[in-house]
Amino acid sequence: MSDLLLPLLQRTLPRSALRVAAPPLIPEVRLYLFDPAVMEGPLSHDEAQAVVAEPAYWSFCWASGQVLARYILDHPELVAGKTVWDIGTGSGLAAIAAALAGASVVLACDLDSAAQVAVGENAALNGVRVRVCETLPTADNPDVITAADVLYDRDNLQWLPEWRDKASKVLLADSRVRNLAAPGYELKKTASGRTFPDLNEFDEFNEVRIYESGRHIQDEKKGD
Repeated sequence: MSDLLLPLLQRTLPRSALRVAAPPLIPEVRLYLFDPAVMEGPLSHDEAQAVVAEPAYWSFCWASGQVLARYILDHPELVAGKTVWDIGTGSGLAAIAAALAGASVVLACDLDSAAQVAVGENAALNGVRVRVCETLPTADNPDVITAADVLYDRDNLQWLPEWRDKASKVLLADSRVRNLAAPGYELKKTASGRTFPDLNEFDEFNEVRIYESGRHIQDEKKGD
């Protein structure tokens, strides 16, 4: 078990624990995740407040991240031999999937310092190399940008045009925005998934949409 991650999780929930588990949609990947078996009874007021103030997003495998990772592994040609930046990486699941699918360089970016540690630990657990960062390099352009569950904050919609212009392809997975009206993005797939461990979210948040932005899509739009 990771000696680095458990103290980070217990900073939020002192009586919590981690386990190594494979998300249901991606059995070929193992991650350090929250272990619900150790939680007896409901959260206390202080625990609930701590979770709200400093949520350990990295210790859960969210529905959109699972669907995106599955999509990448099922379509390795999207990332094989390419430079991939995974934004808002959380546990690093999509980044790890890209590495397993043959990406030449994978950069996993998250503002949360605990998530950065989690990505390193999870990448090592799966025997892949993933670089970790807090902010994206400004001077470089990737071949592919991936992002899952970043649109829960509608302010992040402003980044979609920049990502579209920066990378040859963007793969975006989201369960919060039903109709993404972003120029240059095209709905490619709808799939079901549940957060793991299960948080019993509303069913509407278990339907994930994958959008793709690419140079060919932009060229087609210009020709219309």
